[in-house]
Amino acid sequence: MKIGIVCYPTFGGSGVVATELGIELSKKGYEIHFITYNQPVKLELLSNKVHYHEVMVPDYPLFHYQPYELALSTKVVDMVKKYKIDLLHVHYAIPHAYAAFMAKNMLEYEGINIPVVTTLHGTDITLVGSHPSYKAAVEFSINKSDAVTAVSESLKNDTEELFNIDTEISVIPNFINLEKYPTSKNKGNRGIIAKEDEKIICHISNFRKVKRISDVLNVFDGINKTMPSKLLMVGEGPEKENAEKICKELNITDNVYFFGNTNETTNILSFTDLFLLTSSTESFGLAALEAMASYVPVISTNAGGLPEVNINGESGYMSNVGDVNDMIKNSLKILSDNKINDEFKENARKRAEKYDIHKIVPFYESIYIMAVNNLKTQ
Repeated sequence: MKIGIVCYPTFGGSGVVATELGIELSKKGYEIHFITYNQPVKLELLSNKVHYHEVMVPDYPLFHYQPYELALSTKVVDMVKKYKIDLLHVHYAIPHAYAAFMAKNMLEYEGINIPVVTTLHGTDITLVGSHPSYKAAVEFSINKSDAVTAVSESLKNDTEELFNIDTEISVIPNFINLEKYPTSKNKGNRGIIAKEDEKIICHISNFRKVKRISDVLNVFDGINKTMPSKLLMVGEGPEKENAEKICKELNITDNVYFFGNTNETTNILSFTDLFLLTSSTESFGLAALEAMASYVPVISTNAGGLPEVNINGESGYMSNVGDVNDMIKNSLKILSDNKINDEFKENARKRAEKYDIHKIVPFYESIYIMAVNNLKTQ
């Protein structure tokens, strides 16, 4: 089967999942065509089974905002015809599901029928998609998809509450490739980051308001006051500048390292003792899963899909959004006792193993087969 994958090519969770999915599918013999405006950051190697097609958006002075959806739809049509693509899998509702619907209709006009699978990832539904400016288009695009998946039960429920959905939504969780993560809880050469008696805490995100970066820093400050620690902040985003300001106010600047966007997250997590995720909402919590795969316990909120990933009292602890004191207490509970710490590390890894890519990809394959077969019987 030849599959066209439309996604954002950035460090965000949806782009990472889409890229890893495409790579794994190519290893199973599928021909994969990524269609987006830049080569996905996790797409390191192209081959006869993995292709990348750049969407070019002409800069016309007539448009105040350049019409990416139009350029994307046209590119999809061209690639489907040129490479005889059998199925489109679009990640993130805006603008990809809408662009796919337009492409599907243009192709039907030329006598070509192609199924569209849409995967919902989170803020495309709960934040952007529910905005009055986009809601009708998103709802229409979801209902016109041949198959729809969501990365958590929480996101499925949110979608069905926010929109009038008349199509079945299948839950297929996010995943990680365990082959890329350490095989033991040995934290390696952590001396390059911290002293022997210091704990290493980590946070990875896109530094948006929903991540509540100030809570991350205040939780770390509480930990650091009890036991010497270092905080590794990985990612870029609009809240980064304010985060650096808060570090100065808390007088923790010397203990906090900002790494920016990097492909070295697995190496960074290999040094980490505890992961913090203080978000006000998370559709799934892929960063938490990546930490757990590295034998790192997780301190998180109980928002959105996080309770489906981080099991309270087992792989880490959960607190109500904004309850910094409870997060500090739970962090110290894990970090202050070596026996408890080892137990949480092992539990975190065992939990992550349930989401190994080799266990999840077959669910997508089943969806593809169903979508293709349903189209043939129409």
